[in-house]
Amino acid sequence: MLNLTNSGRAYLACGATDLRKSIDGLAAIIQMIFKLDPFSNCLFIFCNKNKDKIKILEWEYSGFWLYYKRLEKGRFKWPSNENEVKSVTQREVRWLLDGLSIEQPKAHKEVTERSVI
Repeated sequence: MLNLTNSGRAYLACGATDLRKSIDGLAAIIQMIFKLDPFSNCLFIFCNKNKDKIKILEWEYSGFWLYYKRLEKGRFKWPSNENEVKSVTQREVRWLLDGLSIEQPKAHKEVTERSVI
């Protein structure tokens, strides 16, 4: 099961990706097109043209995890800017996986620092 708390950053490969690609093909996109390190502590998220399937690539210690989700109804709210990668928060990834847009203007802002007075 995907554990978002252990991951560092998350990146969306905006636009459509051919999800027939396996781990090596997706890692090549990350490295060659987006100029990022597929072996970093990050999630790399890809979506198909119909926006009803996603693959998530994650490196963990000695190998890659490849997560795959197919919606039975509906579509993911996926950014459509081709050949662009977008950095998103773990919270935005959860929204996306729940069928929401990553842009939630009415959501409470995340608290980054706390202090006790």
